[in-house]
Amino acid sequence: MKVLITGANGFVGRSLTNTLRTHGIMIMASVRSHQENATDYIATGSIDNNTNWHTVLKNCRVVIHLASRVHMIRDVAPDPLTAFRHTNTAATLNLAQQAATAGVRRFIFLSSIKVNGEGRNTPYTEHDTPNPTDPYAISKWEAEQGLHRIAAQTGMEVVILRPPLIYGVGVKANFLRLLQWVERGIPLPFGTITNQRSLLYIGNLVDAIRVCVDHHAAANRTFLVSDNEALSTAALIREMAYHFQRHPRLLNIPQNLLMPLLSIIGRKQEAERLLGSLILDNSLIKKTLDWNPPFSVQAGLKETIVAYRNHTHV
Repeated sequence: MKVLITGANGFVGRSLTNTLRTHGIMIMASVRSHQENATDYIATGSIDNNTNWHTVLKNCRVVIHLASRVHMIRDVAPDPLTAFRHTNTAATLNLAQQAATAGVRRFIFLSSIKVNGEGRNTPYTEHDTPNPTDPYAISKWEAEQGLHRIAAQTGMEVVILRPPLIYGVGVKANFLRLLQWVERGIPLPFGTITNQRSLLYIGNLVDAIRVCVDHHAAANRTFLVSDNEALSTAALIREMAYHFQRHPRLLNIPQNLLMPLLSIIGRKQEAERLLGSLILDNSLIKKTLDWNPPFSVQAGLKETIVAYRNHTHV
């Protein structure tokens, strides 16, 4: 069986490619452009609604579509929604249509929990009415709907995974920033925060995708996938500090003061993620596919921090 992975040199793609190869699966690793010492990758050029996938899809049985325009706190595009739709919606559906024509059996799409919404105090499930609120989430939701239409018209199976924030070896953006703050012992004003947020260790995501490649019960399903344990921001910082062998420097500032303060200095979106709750109910994928995340949150954070320290201290 040959599997095409798009975005194969990205954060998730590198880990997934290595894992599937160790399981004896033949991989076609697609990237936008050739890079030095990247002989195992096939360059497909820019990914949009005009990309020709004909050669890459030949004899391919499964497509795992990871390539996307990622969510950004401060998007500089003049029209963010159009930019996200260009890559995350139109390019996805162009690939899926060509995949169906080429005889691909299954199309696995990495979406986002942001399709469900930006967070609440009760767990999200697959049965919730989607509520995407920003351009990134809207583009992912529109791609999901288009994929279901293609599946209905062609018979190609579609599997959609909606993860929360993904962390692991090589993580960047806000999670990396938090790691750096904790390592440096910077005082953080989250000691009183009792929110709950689901996370997803990259090892758990990759294992879930591996199972979805050929599990018959995954066909035409949407799954929320996350670690088994949700953490408060304060608990996450304490866990990070433990693995850094540092004392967590948490200041006890009341949340009703913290949110307005962060909003005033232009950090409202970051504040909502650090102070609010976003919980996933991952019971459907566990029950349907007889799958359980192989790594605990504690194990995932330990691996992330060990790799981070080894890299930064070279």
